[in-house]
This record gives sequence, structure tokens and C-alpha cells, in this order.
Amino acid sequence: MARPPGPPLPRLLPALLLAAAAAALPRRPCAPAGLPPDTVLGRPGANVTLSCRGEGLANDTVSWELETRRGRRLAQGDALPLRGLQRDDAGRYSCRAGGRPLRTLRLLVQDPPEVPRVSCYRRSHDRDVLCEWPLRQKPAPGTQATLFTAENATEQQCRYFSKVQKFVCRLKVPPGVDDNKPLVVSTCVRNGAGSAAGEDKIITLSGVLKPDPPLNVTVRALERWPQRLRVAWAYPSSWDPRFYWLRFQVRYRPEPARTFTEVDQVTQTSLDIADAWRGTRHVVQVRAQEEFGHGAWSEWSREAVGTPWTDPRDLASEPGPFSSQFPAEDGTDGYGATLPPELFGAEPAEEAADGGLAEAGGRSGAAPYTFLMAGGSLLLGIALFVGIVVRYRRTRRAGGRRGAKADGAGQHALVPLAPPSPGSPLSETPLLPPAAAPPAPGPFHVTNLDYFFSGK
Repeated sequence: MARPPGPPLPRLLPALLLAAAAAALPRRPCAPAGLPPDTVLGRPGANVTLSCRGEGLANDTVSWELETRRGRRLAQGDALPLRGLQRDDAGRYSCRAGGRPLRTLRLLVQDPPEVPRVSCYRRSHDRDVLCEWPLRQKPAPGTQATLFTAENATEQQCRYFSKVQKFVCRLKVPPGVDDNKPLVVSTCVRNGAGSAAGEDKIITLSGVLKPDPPLNVTVRALERWPQRLRVAWAYPSSWDPRFYWLRFQVRYRPEPARTFTEVDQVTQTSLDIADAWRGTRHVVQVRAQEEFGHGAWSEWSREAVGTPWTDPRDLASEPGPFSSQFPAEDGTDGYGATLPPELFGAEPAEEAADGGLAEAGGRSGAAPYTFLMAGGSLLLGIALFVGIVVRYRRTRRAGGRRGAKADGAGQHALVPLAPPSPGSPLSETPLLPPAAAPPAPGPFHVTNLDYFFSGK
């Protein structure tokens, strides 16, 4: 089996050179913070013994005064044992002998700092780079965190935010810096119990772009569109769209469902959802990325909800979300057959102008058009029926007159009258001869109905 080809060498070469350059840079030392004099360090759970040693204490009674988070208290003895240290045991411990102070010790109860796992991002092209890492627990008092860049040999102090339990460092970006220039970032955290250095991170200004989530996400129904929702949002305040644009990704789901449907490559700040469930509330979220795909996607926006338009006349018998008594929004009947556009109402003109995404078209006259077609067909059928009846009657009358004329000619034919014989009575001599039999139909004789249907 042939081995698939690896990445081309031109793509690997910059990464290899960048790694070699990062390895050649001098690493910033990350030493623990020095402890001041008369400071005793103990870790949580450990045992510590404090001693108040001095000259002339053999016959004097030694007492201790403890100032800790637990309050003030007294103890006796030259040695003060502390078992199972807790963070509340940290504080000042003063010893006295014969009423005069001898020594004051400061006890620190803390763990070494956590190893920082740094992630950097830039909210827009004209902002500084922010590097941060989360903590599992609150850092000990006196913990210091710094960020160092070897390229410009600058060191930035980091700040701890207790609300989100993160250290955040700000890396200043001078104007005119190439966005594709690599930067090596080092972090160091130190306190009295030790220090921890994070791994060197190689970044580029364009690669750490991460916009803030879109703002003001709204979802509204479109009148006379029971399966459509219009989603609109705004650019984040930290991104200036006059110089660089964003592309967006929208995801939505009906509330009974758990999975989202995603729509990519959205370049405008509004979108029409054409396959929403009828009468069901939907949850919609939007996120953003730099228009050319540099950097990472933002976090998802806050959830926005909306329900498609419902005809008030259908509230009493509203169909389910998959009812087949209504055509689909894409112009098909649900089985792939395209339906005529007259069956779909057009969107109002004011909605078509909003956002530039609404479909063009005027108000549909589907119902009047159907009634006009049915009425016209009925009238045309009646007119054809009346015409056939009138023509049939006229043809029948004309045929009756021709038949009557032929019969009269046979009845009124003149015949010679012979004088009656002398011996016959007068009544035996007919005044008129018997009527002649109707002539046999010839090859050119047709009946009235044959004449009518012949079309002559």
C-alpha cells in the first residue's frame, strides 16, 4: 500500500525555521521569589515547629502570641509545634520572655504555583494581544506572574481576576508590526513556595485573532410565513468593520431537539431561516471569525429565542411540525414535485427591504386567480351548451319545412277526373286519388340529425 504524501516542504520550512529560532533564543530564568528574613514556609498539611531561642532563657517562661486569621491567642513554651498546617494558620507569631519581646516570625502556608497553560488571542487587528491561563484554586498571597517576549525583550506583569479565576497578561503591539511575524512568549509564576514556568508559545498576530461574540442577537417571525424566522445581530464593539469585516456562523434548533443546525459563510448581519418548525420556539446563537479565516472563531453569543408566525385562524386546528397539508417552503410538495409559484404568498415590501435577504415579489393573488379560472370555465361550458341547443333547434325547423313541402306536392297533384259510369253509384267514385307513397330514400337523402352533424 502506497504511503500518502506528507506536507510539502515549502509549508514545513517556515515552521522548522521558527522552531530553531525559538530554541536559539535565551530562556528567561524563572526563580522562586525570595523569602524575607524571619519567614518560615510550610505547606498545607505539613508539621512545623517554631523556636524562640535566645540568651538567658533558661529560667524565664516563654510565651507566644499568635496573630492569624483565626484571631489572637496565647501559648507557652520555647518550642511551638504546629501540626497539620492549614492556610488559616498563616500569620505572625511573636515570643516573649520575662515580659520583653524576643522574636517575631512570619509563617507562610502555601503551595508552589501551578504550571501556566497559556492561550493568547487578539480581539481585533488594532488591539493588543491578551494571554491568559485558568487556575484550579486561588493563588497564594504574594504570587507574581509575568509574561516575557524575547523578540523585543519586554516583560509584562500579569493580573489575577478572582471572578473568573484567571491570570491575564497584556502584550503591547507596536504600530506597523507585521501580522505574520512570529513571536515567542514565555510565562513565569512564582511565590514563596516555588516557581513554575510555562512552555514557550510561538504566535503570530494574525493567527491569534479571536473576535468577541456578536451582540444584540434577535429572532422575529415573518408575517404569513409559518416556517420562517429572521435572525439579526450586530458587530461586537471591539471590532471596527470599516477596515476589516467578519464572517458569521449561525446555529439553531427547536426546543424539543438537542442538536443544532448550522449555517456557514454568512457575510451579512441577518439571516432568514426557511425550515423552522411551525408553532415551535427556536433557540439561535451566532459566532464570528475574521473574513479571510485568520485566527479562531469567537465564542457563541447568548441564546436568543423566537417562534414562527401562526395564522390566528389555524389556532383551533394547528397541524404538527411535519404536516403535509401545507407545501414546503422550497416550492415543492414534499415529494420533489415543483409547485407553481402562485401557491405561495410573497413577503411584504417593507420586510423585503429589511436586511437585504428577503425574497423579492409582490402580494400573491392565488385565491382570486383560482376562482376566476373556475368561473370562466363554467361560463364557457354554458355558452357552448346553449350554442349547440340553438343550432340543433334551427336545423330541425329547417328540415321540417323541407319535409312538409315534399308531402304537399304529392297530395295536390292534378289527376284527370273520369265521369262516373251510368250504372255505378256516386259514392263509389273517389273525388281524389289515394295519396302517393313517399319516395324511397335515394343515395343523397339524409335525415335532419345527419344534416346537423355533417356541419353543412
